[in-house]
Amino acid sequence: MTTTPEIDRLPLLLLGREADPASERGVSCPGDLPPASDPDLVERARAAKAALGDRLFILGHHYQRDEVIQFADVTGDSFKLAREAAARPDAPYVVFCGVHFMAESADILTAEHQQVVLPDLAAGCSMADMATYDQVEECWEVLEDAGVAGDVVPVTYMNSSADIKAFVGRHGGTVCTSSNAKQALDWAFAKGKKVLFMPDEHLGRNTAVLEMGFALDDCVVYSPHRPEGGLTTAQLRDAKMILWRGHCSVHGRFAKASVDDVRARVPDVNVLVHPECKHEVVLAADQVGSTEYIIKTLDAAPAGSSWAVGTELNLVRRLANAHPDKNVMFLDKTVCFCSTMNRIDLPHLVWSLESLATGEVVNRIQVDDQTAHYARVALDQMLALP
Repeated sequence: MTTTPEIDRLPLLLLGREADPASERGVSCPGDLPPASDPDLVERARAAKAALGDRLFILGHHYQRDEVIQFADVTGDSFKLAREAAARPDAPYVVFCGVHFMAESADILTAEHQQVVLPDLAAGCSMADMATYDQVEECWEVLEDAGVAGDVVPVTYMNSSADIKAFVGRHGGTVCTSSNAKQALDWAFAKGKKVLFMPDEHLGRNTAVLEMGFALDDCVVYSPHRPEGGLTTAQLRDAKMILWRGHCSVHGRFAKASVDDVRARVPDVNVLVHPECKHEVVLAADQVGSTEYIIKTLDAAPAGSSWAVGTELNLVRRLANAHPDKNVMFLDKTVCFCSTMNRIDLPHLVWSLESLATGEVVNRIQVDDQTAHYARVALDQMLALP
């Protein structure tokens, strides 16, 4: 039986028009999304892509809007896309429809003759911006002063800048994704007694507590905006997980009340959320997993089943459209697209493709050699994880 996706029936708080006072600080999304692109731009994008042929490889993150994702040669999460770029050495131009840290990783993992382009340099990541290199250096000094740095192995989420990945590489750590965070932490705890996990506190806490059996008291949160991180020496010495005060501006919006509400409204609903959600949301959900896990779970779900999905709205809508035989809905009534991801729109994509077609490389992302070397050390360590 075909059902209308619940997402279209919910009273939504539209972007920039209303606000949710219960959401985390720093996650407001002001402004409306741009209107639908001029149809002429679609034809221009097709023409430029055809002119470039095999010289061009376009990567599209799952959170991109449909008008952009239609031109992607490969879609996926951040690390899958970076690896795909590295696996296409014959393409001198790699256009990354994602955000800045993703394009950096692609530049690090691709060959020297390949040039990575980000259609809009303003497409950053609020989570990645929550941990700067100077802040992490200061944190390490705090750990040294507390006498625990020698026991700490740093682990950074893929959603971090090349500078942070390089810091981790220099200090013997690794990178992780939302799908292999447990493997990364297992490796780190086999090497040291403590982990400094950056920059998403929720992914670190959820993995440590729900997958590794740690207690919540084993985790402390280091705030870069407070003296000594807001922690005492005793807290640092007793902790197993030192979590960086950071979060995803999209997943941080979901609350346990959202789960309670959808369960009250939709009989037999399955709640499926991303591990970047807050701990109480993950506890209340039926399943939790990475973006790729969410996609595979819905692909395998039986017809007629109902799913409330706690992740970015572009992806949820795409999944709802791809599965008309299932009732796929957005978990919350508060709508927040990934505002920085949505900076990659069709006008910027057309501009970058037409520029490449004329031989002009615009918005090239280049990581300096020293940073790239140590970031590659951390990334290679992740690739070596079981």
